[in-house]
Amino acid sequence: MIMKKPIKKTWMIASALTIGMAVLTPLQAGATAVEPTNGIAVQIEQQVTGTIKSISDDGFDLKGIDGKNYYISFHKFSDEQIEKINLVEGQEITVEGSVAEDYLDFYTFEAYKKELPKEVTNEDLTKLEKLFNEKKKLQKEMSNEIAEEELEKKFEEIGKIYEEMYKITKPYILAKSQSQTFEEFIADFGFSEKNIVIEENDNKQLKVIYEEWVKLEKDGQEEKANEKMNEFNITLQPYLDKLYPTPTFEEFMERFELDIPAEALAKLKNIYDNAQKAEKDDNADLSEKLWEDLYYIIGQFITPQTFEEFMADYEFKVSEADSKQLKQLYEEILKLDIKEDKAKIEEKWGAFDNILEPYFKANKEILISASKVIINGQEYTPQ
Repeated sequence: MIMKKPIKKTWMIASALTIGMAVLTPLQAGATAVEPTNGIAVQIEQQVTGTIKSISDDGFDLKGIDGKNYYISFHKFSDEQIEKINLVEGQEITVEGSVAEDYLDFYTFEAYKKELPKEVTNEDLTKLEKLFNEKKKLQKEMSNEIAEEELEKKFEEIGKIYEEMYKITKPYILAKSQSQTFEEFIADFGFSEKNIVIEENDNKQLKVIYEEWVKLEKDGQEEKANEKMNEFNITLQPYLDKLYPTPTFEEFMERFELDIPAEALAKLKNIYDNAQKAEKDDNADLSEKLWEDLYYIIGQFITPQTFEEFMADYEFKVSEADSKQLKQLYEEILKLDIKEDKAKIEEKWGAFDNILEPYFKANKEILISASKVIINGQEYTPQ
């Protein structure tokens, strides 16, 4: 098994830790801007046609007919609209929208507002927008190369802003949750979809606990309310275990499709069972160690990709000289032990990534916030 230092998109739009965001200027996407009399540049909408490569929750990767790579954000669209559009990989699509500098720019205050209860007042929306923009500014600063001490400081500042925002939104969220009956609340878990029936005694107990929790929340007794919700979760846990069952060891191993000797399988099963127990006991350190041991043994039975197979995953081609260096580093990494030589492996992956970095920069995605999509002549716009 290869311990790879990943190069990938960092999806931390609503998170405090925003690292490695791509930065693009409008000119890189062939975009243009106009300068109105007030001196504020206004981005002109771009139109891009291409094929959908992959789809995520809030957008999709697009290969343009111009040969460029794009990421199209759907943050302006509602979930219902996205579902109605029904994107399919390989589908040709035309998109209109403005170019963004980084992924954070997709998560605007307008996008955040869609997550809020409709009852939030204009006064509170104004306070939230101010805090939201302060948080976003700090997040962008965290995406730059800064000292660890400064990073921690900004992280703490963001945490405080989240707390302030939660103080404003909590009454609205509670009002919404408190208006739910127990039956509505429990239905949201989706037990009926898996034909899981809560026993009558447990159902009665859960209803009593839920109604006590609602009362405590209304009275502002937060600590007691949290204790009551913990009690609720303990009673509900056996049903959640049925809803989301832990894979058996055999089910877990099926995904690897490996020919592993019986002696090694027995050892793996013992580690797997202990890892599951450690997780249930909330023993994070032991759990982490056991999972590391398990994957270390499994890795010994996996035939690693050749360098050529590994590089085939990238859409771009590297020069002959760079390919020679990369291949040497790759083969040196394969010879190292992922337990004993972690530092050396990290160092060599770092050198590997440094060689590839210019290629990633040259082929990085252009970010577009969609304001219109056209599929088979049908137009869709945000509502």
